[in-house]
Amino acid sequence: MTGGVEQISRSGKPAVVAHRGASADRAEHTLAAYELALTQGADGLECDVRLTSDHQLVCIHDRTVDRTSDGTGAVSEMSLAQLRELDFGSWHGSGETASVLTLRELLTLTLDWRRPVRLFIETKHPVRYGSLVEQKLLETLHEFGVGTPPSADHSRAVVISFSSAGVWRIRRHAPMLPTILLGDTARLFGGSAATAVGATGIGPSVDTLRQYPALVDRAAAAGRVTYCWTVDERVDVQFCADIGVRWLATNKPAQVREWLVTVD
Repeated sequence: MTGGVEQISRSGKPAVVAHRGASADRAEHTLAAYELALTQGADGLECDVRLTSDHQLVCIHDRTVDRTSDGTGAVSEMSLAQLRELDFGSWHGSGETASVLTLRELLTLTLDWRRPVRLFIETKHPVRYGSLVEQKLLETLHEFGVGTPPSADHSRAVVISFSSAGVWRIRRHAPMLPTILLGDTARLFGGSAATAVGATGIGPSVDTLRQYPALVDRAAAAGRVTYCWTVDERVDVQFCADIGVRWLATNKPAQVREWLVTVD
């Protein structure tokens, strides 16, 4: 299985990233949510990854499974087999049960899809296993043939994190992989933080961008793209398009794609 080198583009308009899948319509981080996002035409998929007690990477946002499953407890204290026993779908109300999704399963879905799609993988910190999260992530990406892309523009995987140390670990061990430093304050994107860790992009919230829209131009001047989260309102889609945001993370990929049709 290989990642290919096709460049993913949307002719100048922002590209649409399905935040935890089509999570407005399906339970987040489930196979159904990601399959729906792909059929809706998402350019990219976003997931959060955590390590289980037996060091398997699973797609779960929270530290515990309490909110998104019928179980309780910390992800880091449960094995993959234990997580497999839980239902991660019924809480959403979409009428579907779902098993926990592993990163391997999501990579398989993404790379086997009929058109090139980019996977944005967020490592969570602080966590019990520290830097082992990035280590295991890189091992998995190499196993799937996407750990050493020819360039950031042609990569099928992007590693994103609120942790500057996490971003730095990826850049140090896989310098061609694109990385995005996430944050919700302008201070983080003043130039020094992203430069220090070698991030190829910045990831402010839409609220932060509304306060400091010049961040996009500053990032571009430094050769960095902007990834904005979480963009679910039409007015925010237009705003991000107007100021040159490259990637829009949204819970509503179909709706955002429809709105982008009318963006000049």
